[in-house]
Amino acid sequence: MKSAQEWLAEYGESHQNETNKLFHWLGIPVIMFSLLGLLSEVPLPFLRWSPLTNLSMLFIALALLFYLRLSVALAIWMTLISSAMVCWHLLLRHLGWAPLWQICLGLFVVGWVGQFVGHKIEGQKPSFLKDIQFLLIGPLWLLAALYRRVGIPYR
Repeated sequence: MKSAQEWLAEYGESHQNETNKLFHWLGIPVIMFSLLGLLSEVPLPFLRWSPLTNLSMLFIALALLFYLRLSVALAIWMTLISSAMVCWHLLLRHLGWAPLWQICLGLFVVGWVGQFVGHKIEGQKPSFLKDIQFLLIGPLWLLAALYRRVGIPYR
């Protein structure tokens, strides 16, 4: 099993261009938010405990297990970030401006267009084309960069 450092270093190899990095700093949170919102629209009929028992919560739980294997420090913040996104989904549903799935679908498309534009500029293929697990590493890559910037260890 790769360590957090190995995953992050390999991910970083195709993210050297500053413009591509900027697209990722904007796009990854948008994609994560929108994906969790889209998945939250899929109920889990075998788990009817609350309105929060949906595919999004199952996805978050599995992703957090993956993150915990790599770094407890990063997993803690990923838990907080995921929880904040779930709260925003609940707020958007409550406000009723538009169905959550419509908002999230639009954001999802915009986020991915930005990622592919960034990689076109970089001249490198997205990492997830090599290994699908890199879709989970993208958000961790951003968080690890923040940790490094403020001097918090995450290994």
